[in-house]
Amino acid sequence: MQQEMQRSLGLINNKKFENALNCIPQETPPIWLMRQAGRYHSHYQNLKKEHTFEELCKTPTLAAETALGPIRDFDFDVAILFSDILFPLQSLGLDLEYNPGPIFKEYLQPKHLNKKIDIDSIVDTLKFQSEALKETRKLLPDEKSLVGFVGGPWTLLSFGTGIKQEIEVKDIPHNKFYEELLYEVLIPVLHANIKMQFDSGAEIVYMFDTNAKQLDETYFLNTYVNKLHNELFKSFGNKIGYFSKNLSLNNLTNINEKLSLAGYVHASPSTFITGIQNNNMGFIQGCFSSESLRKPFNDFTEDFEHYKSQLINLTVEERAGWICSLDHGVLPKTPESNVKYFINNIRSTFSK
Repeated sequence: MQQEMQRSLGLINNKKFENALNCIPQETPPIWLMRQAGRYHSHYQNLKKEHTFEELCKTPTLAAETALGPIRDFDFDVAILFSDILFPLQSLGLDLEYNPGPIFKEYLQPKHLNKKIDIDSIVDTLKFQSEALKETRKLLPDEKSLVGFVGGPWTLLSFGTGIKQEIEVKDIPHNKFYEELLYEVLIPVLHANIKMQFDSGAEIVYMFDTNAKQLDETYFLNTYVNKLHNELFKSFGNKIGYFSKNLSLNNLTNINEKLSLAGYVHASPSTFITGIQNNNMGFIQGCFSSESLRKPFNDFTEDFEHYKSQLINLTVEERAGWICSLDHGVLPKTPESNVKYFINNIRSTFSK
């Protein structure tokens, strides 16, 4: 199985990242953080003084410069496409602006699906992502990896329709609009978007499906995740990384193998050690608390030492597949000094 995975992954520039993807034991884990190019970072803040968020995302040279900032300043092993998960909703006709977060003037309604959905035309509106990936790869050091990302279909649906509460399982199969939007529109759009990112140089594509936490556990595990596997993940042969705050994902055994994933982001610090010990294929990413990283230094380091001590007690073989990261993204107002300490200390602790 591991050999099959290695064949399907293709070129992975960063050796530590490649080892994690193939679950090969290694002393030092690769490190990258979701939202590593974000509001906590002075480089990003300086760019925002002259450009809007959408300009940074949709101007390929600016997107590349934004993505490269944390690589230069913190020496992460992996760069990620600088974009936003919600742009496909613009392509479906929603008026979306950022101030600083997303604001919709209206939500998706059946009228948006009345006209024929042209998947190729929608993906064509996202070509700025393709150009941004190519520009980022030009600037990125050869030994650094580059990954793409998309939103999960439920997360796009929940933002696009304004769903804020948990959804009962009975509300979904009997809602023709939800079903059509989810499985006949969003999944095909995401499939084409992911393919475009791979064609443009992404080594792995992550799917961030934060709002799938809204879904009932039974529906999430028995219907939704199976749909993702059969209609998205399986198509790309162990090259998709998945993140969801629906913690019932952790109830699956052999998650990466069962879902044909390159790996997944473990969203619960309290169960991360068990998760990493049970992992035997692909990567498991995490899982230091983003809230802890934002704390004053002494409080941060107290939490950090606890996190680190649990991993020190594991053998190199038990840590195979580990990508050192957070339970979610870097939060605004996180001290840059904490981020630098986190990276440097992990590398000095877990090295020969």
